[in-house]
Amino acid sequence: MTDTAAPGTTPAVNAGRLFLGSCVALIATSVAFATVGAVMLALKREFVLTNEEVGWIGGAALWGFAVSQLVFAPLADSLGMRALLRFAFVGHLAGAITMIVANGFAMLFAGALVIAMGNGLVEAACNPLVAALYPDNKTVKLNQFHVWFPGGVVIGGLASFGLDAIGIADWQIKIGLILVPTLFYGWLILREPFPPTEGVDAGVSMGEMFRAAFATPLMWVMLIAMAMTASVELGPNRWVPAVLEAGGMAGILVLVWINGLMAVMRYRAGTVVHRLSPTGLLLGSAVVSGIGLLALSYASGAAATFGAATVFALGVCYFWPTMLGVVSERVPRSGALGLGLMGTVGMATVGLVTSPQMGKIADRYAHAELPVAETVVLFERAERVLADRTDPDAIAARDAVTLVARGYQRDSALPAPETANGLRAIIASDVDEALVADAQAILGPADNYGGKISFRYVVPLCAVLTLIFGVLWARDRQAGGYRVERIGEGAEGAA
Repeated sequence: MTDTAAPGTTPAVNAGRLFLGSCVALIATSVAFATVGAVMLALKREFVLTNEEVGWIGGAALWGFAVSQLVFAPLADSLGMRALLRFAFVGHLAGAITMIVANGFAMLFAGALVIAMGNGLVEAACNPLVAALYPDNKTVKLNQFHVWFPGGVVIGGLASFGLDAIGIADWQIKIGLILVPTLFYGWLILREPFPPTEGVDAGVSMGEMFRAAFATPLMWVMLIAMAMTASVELGPNRWVPAVLEAGGMAGILVLVWINGLMAVMRYRAGTVVHRLSPTGLLLGSAVVSGIGLLALSYASGAAATFGAATVFALGVCYFWPTMLGVVSERVPRSGALGLGLMGTVGMATVGLVTSPQMGKIADRYAHAELPVAETVVLFERAERVLADRTDPDAIAARDAVTLVARGYQRDSALPAPETANGLRAIIASDVDEALVADAQAILGPADNYGGKISFRYVVPLCAVLTLIFGVLWARDRQAGGYRVERIGEGAEGAA
């Protein structure tokens, strides 16, 4: 990363160090994504959470990103990108510590939310920073910058798996991994001089930026598409470790594989972008990601799962940075606000809609998959085993078992979601090795099935995206090819 500063920046700006620091800051956000994903099953069991509650924790780690993007991205011009990164640094530290010391759902949710706000601040600062450093190569450099989101997921995922392999299974230690890249990017760039944003450098006013962002038809099309591309990429990725682990696979390794492929492909984005054009690349991505996600929802066994995951990774790898690149190149006067709105819409949709709804779908289908007779017998055994236990975990499990028994006696049917929660409470209590193993044998396949069905519900979005990007690509071809707009040139957003 020895690039020199872009024209228009001051000689004091070290473009290579700023780009490196931005990449490490993005690693902090993706390590947070990977480690929170890796501990979701552990949180579910230790705190006896439903899939929906876990979905809200996972979702907070996404829509908090959207909140900070929405609030701070428009202020990148006035506050400066370095100030935003300083806020991000504080958010990463405070959020990770809050999760580590959490005693229940509320603190876990709050910690995930604060971490996510730090993540959003990183994107609010670094996307316009990369665009300002490399104004003549935005889509390629944004893809190379965003190598380090999947790259950081690989780092965090392998670290989590390695800790498990050497017998360090505490989820708190895994969350603590977030602090390592956080301290590193703080040291790298928080005292460095920064260039002005493109908008400031070109004299674009706040009013002009807002008009470009909200009065350009292409911007609205891209915002709608961003909600769907983010859902296709991040929604399933969020659930992959927990869903596959419930089925007996090392789900974190599948997540590492997906994100490793994404990192490699993004690093080589220059060749692909120049051959296909950004809109052609988005069209191909929509088709391939739909095929991969549908295959992943049916796959069983290691070979089929990794094969489907490979197709899915190749489909989604270019979505996020190419969407940002198209907005920066086709609606340049929207500046930091335009990039921030894209991130806001993407993460807010996944955090507030996609992730929780996938959890609800998983809960519903998992409950329907529970074998009634076998589950009833297990709860009767659990009542006997837990009857005289006085430790807190056993008492919590006994209460959960009693709730299920009452519901079954009243309705002659297993209550939802109390049954799955009761099984999780039995597993968390660790009161009897055989009982815990039998509870896992019942719950695991059901959770795995429900999670895969939730993947299937996301697939139709790929068909809609194929239509949207197909129209944009066709209009580009009709106009003689993809055209990058410059600030001060023609009408923005022309297709």
